[in-house]
Amino acid sequence: MKRQKEYRYYNPVIECMDRAKLRELQNERLRETVKLEYENVPMYRERMDAKGVKPEDIQTIDDLRKLPFMDKQDLRDYYPWAMLAAPLKDIVRVQGSSGTTGKPIVCGYTENDVEVWTEMVARACVEAGGSDEDIVQVCYGYGLFTGGLGAHQGATRCGATVIPMSAGNTNRQLMMMQDLGSTMLCCTPSYATYLAETIVDQGIKDKIKLRSGLFGAEPWTEEMRQHLEELLDFDACDIYGLTEIGGPGVASECLWKCGMHIAEDHVIAEIINPETGEPLPYGEVGELVFTTITKTGMPMLRYRTHDLCRLTDEKCECGRTLARMSRILGRTDDMMVIRGVNVFPSQVETCFMQEEGIAPFYMLVVDRVNNSDTLELQVELTEEYYAKSDDVKEKIVKAIGARIKSTVGISAKITLMAPKTMPRSEGKAKRVMDNRNIKNM
Repeated sequence: MKRQKEYRYYNPVIECMDRAKLRELQNERLRETVKLEYENVPMYRERMDAKGVKPEDIQTIDDLRKLPFMDKQDLRDYYPWAMLAAPLKDIVRVQGSSGTTGKPIVCGYTENDVEVWTEMVARACVEAGGSDEDIVQVCYGYGLFTGGLGAHQGATRCGATVIPMSAGNTNRQLMMMQDLGSTMLCCTPSYATYLAETIVDQGIKDKIKLRSGLFGAEPWTEEMRQHLEELLDFDACDIYGLTEIGGPGVASECLWKCGMHIAEDHVIAEIINPETGEPLPYGEVGELVFTTITKTGMPMLRYRTHDLCRLTDEKCECGRTLARMSRILGRTDDMMVIRGVNVFPSQVETCFMQEEGIAPFYMLVVDRVNNSDTLELQVELTEEYYAKSDDVKEKIVKAIGARIKSTVGISAKITLMAPKTMPRSEGKAKRVMDNRNIKNM
């Protein structure tokens, strides 16, 4: 049985606030943030001036569309300190991405920013059923990446006992999990799945006390959640965040698991048409854009995340009134164009995760043969199904192929891999190998 649902608010004054009053709070904080940015960040002041916009022109959320966008390239172009809105002496923390090439993305945090971030993650822990009675095992990496320190700070704020394991060394992770009685797990969903499968393989499930988990830093599907929950019989909740916006905890799921509650007292979320930049109404899929309204070190105004999702402001069954975002449906910069068709890895994952006998480890291989694009899905079978007949495997291949053709609109070669042969990731999982780009380098 999954954990009994408990609905205890970390901050009921905010999380259950009337939306009209919440809007007043957002408007007030938005005005303060725009003024702070305009007066202290020359780059953004020049952009506002170029559009003929002054701080006094931004009075409510409805005025957001007047402001210019920001995106990750700005952090590269103005690396490291040119986007600070506070003196360097007031910056108490630097977080960022490790960066696969070139300079990393870095963001400066004031003491206020660390406090805001900690509060957001604490809410996330409580939404997932956490309390001061929990023992939280943090398997996100510590360092520039915000996952480890973010989960650590939030769980500590809740009064929980924190085990700062960081990523890697799976056998040691499982030893600590058993010996210390971990009840909540924080890591990427792909690593959580690997841990869960190892627990089952080693026959130690009865020694594991996990009741819930907060999993983020990479997209994952509902099918992957169901697989993970079936393995360990616990509640697996989604958490979302970006270093640029404040780290994990910007949005997170409660135990109803019907969308991630956005910390709207700290950020304003928009959905825009990724091609035109025009705002879209709640319910429509588009690119997620965030404006921070409480950050003081490096505020972000209309920051384009490149993540695709939808928003709703309907009251959740748990009682919270904060707007919710769906799980990430894809990324505008992860989209592959194959034979003229837009393809997102998450679309393909949905097509095979519902098939019995398939493990949640896969690779999409894109290539170009005789001037034509090809798509191959390499996906792992479970031990049980790998031992089945070729006829059974052929049926699986045909079923997945037909589903991809119907959903995505192109055909794909399906390759069934032996159990435990696909790469496991302790951090963000790599899901795509686009050989077209390699050949064109």
